[in-house]
Amino acid sequence: MFAGLFVVVHAFEVDVVRRWDLSRLAPTHGSPVGPVSLASVFLSNLASNVPAVLLFRPVIEALPDREQAWIALAMSSTIAGNLALLGSVANLIVVESARRAGTELGFVEYLNP
Repeated sequence: MFAGLFVVVHAFEVDVVRRWDLSRLAPTHGSPVGPVSLASVFLSNLASNVPAVLLFRPVIEALPDREQAWIALAMSSTIAGNLALLGSVANLIVVESARRAGTELGFVEYLNP
């Protein structure tokens, strides 16, 4: 699954992201922290945090303040990986291992004790 995820992400980058006009991002004024963080949280929970970072590579390189953008991306994608089960493939591995050991993980039990 993990390898397949990287294949799909690479295909998306080649066929979609590289066709975007990223030169429009260069004159962007202000800090990239907010927009990069918000987009990272969304994409990390859609495609998992590590593949999401790979998709951001061409976008970050088009920004004027790349160093600040990379730091914001590292921070936000790491936190986003813990927001939902799909935020990180590691979360899926842990939940599947727990299920095989006889432990079901969920949120309903904790909300209604």
